[in-house]
Amino acid sequence: MSDIEVRDTTAHDLTAIAAIYGQHVQNGLASFELEPPAIDEMRARFDAIRRGGYPYLVAVERNRVLGYAYANHYRTRPAYRFSVEDSIYVAPDAMGRGIGKQLLQRLITACEARGYRQMLAVVGDSANAPSIELHRNCGFDQVGVLRSIGFKFGRWVDSVLMQRALGDGDRTPPKDA
Repeated sequence: MSDIEVRDTTAHDLTAIAAIYGQHVQNGLASFELEPPAIDEMRARFDAIRRGGYPYLVAVERNRVLGYAYANHYRTRPAYRFSVEDSIYVAPDAMGRGIGKQLLQRLITACEARGYRQMLAVVGDSANAPSIELHRNCGFDQVGVLRSIGFKFGRWVDSVLMQRALGDGDRTPPKDA
């Protein structure tokens, strides 16, 4: 791979992140948002994720953010505290270069280091073969499909649920349980 660096996100990266996400919101089905959030909203989301202790990463090449990934709680109820959901977005002109895989692999490692035991992916659109394949290549299994759960661009859209064990998964209880 070229000179792509995967590192922790800083506040300086948020303008580029908002632009990447905005393109996906406006043109794709990976996100079920209908309007791109303003930069202040993206900053608030970033701050909340970081306050929660979750990893938030960017892939950068020659000072340009090409993609980003983060983990967040899967659900907020206490019994879910050892499970996280991943989100990955790559700039449209940088797709197909393995950036998503680099980001996801580093995200998995960061979540395992924090003691999480399960990672969930909620992939927008059952026809989103690149995202489904990316997750499959990183050890995720498809565990379900929520049929016609969203409505965007004048049509019903599925969500594909994928899951991957982290660390010991469910073989042992977590230390902080």
